Amino acid sequence: MTGTPRPGAPRPRRLRLVPRTLRTRLVVGTLVLLVLACAAAGAASSLLLERFMVERLDQQLYMTAGRFAESLAHEEREEHEHGDPRNPHGERGDSRGQAPGTLGVLVRDGEAGEPAVVGRDDPVLSAKDRRTLAAVPADGLGHTVDLSSGGLDDYRVMAVGNDDGELLVTGLPLDDVRATVQRLQMAEIGVFAVVVLVTGIAGAVWVRLSLRPLERVAATARRVARLPLADGEVALPDGVPDEDPRTEIGQVGEAFNRMLGHVGRALAHRHASEQRMRTFAGDASHELRTPLATVRAHVQLARRDEAAVPGGVRHALERIDAESARMGTLVDDLLLLTRLDAGRPLAREEVDLTRLAIDATGDARAYGPDHRWRLDLPEEPVIVPGDPDRLHQVVANLLGNARAHTPPGTTVTVALRSRIPDPPGPDGVELTVTDDGPGIPEDLQGEIFERFVRADKARARASGGSGLGLAIVKAVVAAHGGTVDVESRPGRTAFRVMLPDA
Repeated sequence: MTGTPRPGAPRPRRLRLVPRTLRTRLVVGTLVLLVLACAAAGAASSLLLERFMVERLDQQLYMTAGRFAESLAHEEREEHEHGDPRNPHGERGDSRGQAPGTLGVLVRDGEAGEPAVVGRDDPVLSAKDRRTLAAVPADGLGHTVDLSSGGLDDYRVMAVGNDDGELLVTGLPLDDVRATVQRLQMAEIGVFAVVVLVTGIAGAVWVRLSLRPLERVAATARRVARLPLADGEVALPDGVPDEDPRTEIGQVGEAFNRMLGHVGRALAHRHASEQRMRTFAGDASHELRTPLATVRAHVQLARRDEAAVPGGVRHALERIDAESARMGTLVDDLLLLTRLDAGRPLAREEVDLTRLAIDATGDARAYGPDHRWRLDLPEEPVIVPGDPDRLHQVVANLLGNARAHTPPGTTVTVALRSRIPDPPGPDGVELTVTDDGPGIPEDLQGEIFERFVRADKARARASGGSGLGLAIVKAVVAAHGGTVDVESRPGRTAFRVMLPDA
C-alpha cells in the first residue's frame, strides 16, 4: 500500500516532458507544429494523388468497359459452337488496345467464369475471389477489390451488363497507383525532414536573438539578487537598455527599469536615514559622556561626608550614582555600536579564547552564584586573531544574557572547539553558550540580535537590561569576519559563535 510521503522526505524525480526554458519551449513548439503541418500536408497530398489516379483508372475502365470481357464471352460461344477456339496467338480475348494487367471476367447466372489477364497466363482464382467478382454491382462505377489468389492483388473493377443478361467485369491493377503514392510519400518524408531540420536550426538562432533583451533583464535581476540589500550603501547596477515599448519584452524591460529606480531611491533613502541615525547616536553618546561623568563626580563628592547627609538624601544619591553608572554603560554600548557600524577597524592580535572563556565564566560565577556554570574546553589553547577586549565582551554578554534570562538553578555550559565546516571551506572556531532554561519564543528568534529587543515574555528576569547586549555580540562577531546564531526550544537554548581560525 502506497502512503503519502512524510513531510521533509525527498520527492522522487519525475520525467519532465515539457521543456523548462522559454527558448526551448518556443523552438520545440514550433517544430511540433511544423511536423504536424507537414504530416497533414503529406497525408492530404497522398490522398489527393491516390484519388486522382483512381479516377483516371475509372475513366479508363469506363472507356473500355466490357470490351475485353465481351471478347471472352464471344470466344466461349465460338468454342461451344465449333469445339475449338479461334485464337491463333494462344491468348484469350481481344487484348488489342488493352493495358497490360487488364483483368476480364464473365459472370453468368451469378457465377464468375475463368478470368483472363492481358500479358499474363490465365490465373486460377479461389472460390472466395470468384464470389467477390460476381458480387460487383453493374452500376457503371469503379470498385476496389482485393484478390488474394492467382498472383493478383488490389484491382479497380467495373461491371456492365450485356444483352444476354451476363455481367462483363473489367479491372485494372492498382499497383502503379500504390507505387506512385509510395514514391510521393518517400519524397515528402525526405523533403519534410530537411525542412524541419533547417527550420529547427534557423528557429533556434532566431529565438535566441529575439530573447536577448529578456536575457539582459534576467542577468540584471541576478546581479541585483546577489547584492546585500539588508543594510549599508547599495550600488544598484544600471538598468536594461531601452527596447521598443510596443513589444512584450520592451514592456518588461521598461517596467523592470522603473522598479529598479524605485528600489534604488528607497535604498538610498534608507541608507541616508541610517547614516543620520548613526550620526545622531554617535554624537548623542559622545555628548552624554561628559554630563554623566560630571553627575557621578558631584554624587561622589556629596557622599564624602556621609555623616552630614540625611538618610533619605543618602539613599537618593546612591540611586543617582547607580542609574548614572547604568546610563554610562548604555552610552558606551551605543557608541561602540556606532563605531562598528561605521566600519572602524578593531585591534588585531592573537587571542587565547580558552583563557578568555575561563575568565568570563569565573566572572559570571561571581555575579550569578545561583546558576551552575560549566566549561567544556579542549586540552590545547584555541587561538584566533582579533580584539581581546571586544571578544571578551562577546562571551561576557552571552553569559550575562543567560544569567539574566534564566531562573536560579539553570545550568550554563561554555564549549569551545575547532571545527572543520561542511561543505569544506576555511577552518573555524566554534564557541557555544548553552543553557537548559525556558527557551526563547520562536517568533523572537529571528530578531533576537536586533537592538532593544528583549525576550522578557519567555524568560524569567532578575534584573532589567538595555537590549543591546546581543546586538553588540552580532556586531563584534561580524567585525571579526564570523557569524552568530541561536537555536532554542524549551529546555535548551544554544548561542553559537563561529570565528575564523588563525
